[in-house]
Amino acid sequence: MIKADLHIHTCYSIDCLSPLEQIVERCLKLGINCIAVADHNTIAGALKLREIAPFKVIIAEEISTPEGEIMGLFLSEKVSQGLSPQETISRIKSQGGLVAIPHPFGRSLPWNTNMLTSTEVLSQVDIIETFNSRTPFSNSIARAGKLAKEQRKAASAGSDAHTLGEIGRAYVEMPEFDGSADFLNSLAQGKIFGQKSSYSAHFASTWAKIRKHVLGDSSRGLS
Repeated sequence: MIKADLHIHTCYSIDCLSPLEQIVERCLKLGINCIAVADHNTIAGALKLREIAPFKVIIAEEISTPEGEIMGLFLSEKVSQGLSPQETISRIKSQGGLVAIPHPFGRSLPWNTNMLTSTEVLSQVDIIETFNSRTPFSNSIARAGKLAKEQRKAASAGSDAHTLGEIGRAYVEMPEFDGSADFLNSLAQGKIFGQKSSYSAHFASTWAKIRKHVLGDSSRGLS
């Protein structure tokens, strides 16, 4: 069995300063031996981290669309931001990737509806992230789990770590896998573990954005 944190950011995200080497060190310390690196609108950090990590790294991307964020996993090429959800999904699938909806209700008030949970979009989705450590509302986590069951989609979990201390706060304990198709089978057999992160973690993301805007993106020089 492996412990997979399926949503991690690196210093290649606009709102994260975590150096690649320190992410590897943190994962090794915690026993996390599989991660999906899903930086915002880039796969550059994921590709570089895969080169240095002694464990499995899934190349992923958290892609901005006009209706919300879609995650592509097992990517070989970056998917451009700003496209429609349908075009974004098409470009993920055209390269053999899997489509996930991260934090489907986690960035809104508990009673709000996510436009990416429409029947049209969900019919093309492979995975729903049912536990995201940065989701502030327990009701939103419950709704995500219910949605995955109702739609018969694979359920995933991730810390959504933008800081080193958040890594591993949510993960899936699952069998080893080889490739995207095997990943879905393994994920279906997995068990989710998770703890919510402190809301102060969001301030760290805001500070990262400000620092990069004012001082430039020097964080990558640390990785």
